[in-house]
Amino acid sequence: MCLRAASGCLWCTEAVAAMQAEQLDTILGLQLSVAWAGEKAADPERLSWWNTDLTDEAAGGDFFKRLLPKTAEWAGLELAREAAIRTDRVARGALPHPHLTWTLFHFGFDLDEALRDRLEHHKRHGHEPSAVFASAWGVADTWDRDGFAAFLKTLGAAKVTETPAGRKLAARASDAATAVRSLAAALLPLSDKYPLPHTDVPEPAET
Repeated sequence: MCLRAASGCLWCTEAVAAMQAEQLDTILGLQLSVAWAGEKAADPERLSWWNTDLTDEAAGGDFFKRLLPKTAEWAGLELAREAAIRTDRVARGALPHPHLTWTLFHFGFDLDEALRDRLEHHKRHGHEPSAVFASAWGVADTWDRDGFAAFLKTLGAAKVTETPAGRKLAARASDAATAVRSLAAALLPLSDKYPLPHTDVPEPAET
């Protein structure tokens, strides 16, 4: 849980409560897109930021189609996202104040739980991911490194400072839905290792 929430500040809970479904979908769509791109996969190999092959139709994708025909695509994407979360968590541990930091796959306990609930909502209702996430969707039928980079460029330019732990955004975002676009854009240039884009948690609003 966010340190501010744990210490009695209601900022985190109130910020999550104020979020609209569309904002949650923007965050979730970008997370799932990066989770897909970050897989190792096989033919062709993707970014290999996490050693999984859960969404490739010839591997995990085929398995889930046979095991879970109605939610196969969601199942593969969800597990790829979990692999990304684990990688992100390990990298975040090298930051001086990880509990006061947002990353592409970490926005504090309350919002992270809201995103999990939103993902379950889409799975239950059988929505198509590409239709749900629209402009926040970077998953393609086949892997194209340049194509994925072009998708990230549509999110805008992100000014970052390179640190030993990763790429820190130069400007602190006011909310998670804004931050996630800059965090995803900060993945450029694409590197051989997950570059841990991160930013300081916003200051709570004055009351």
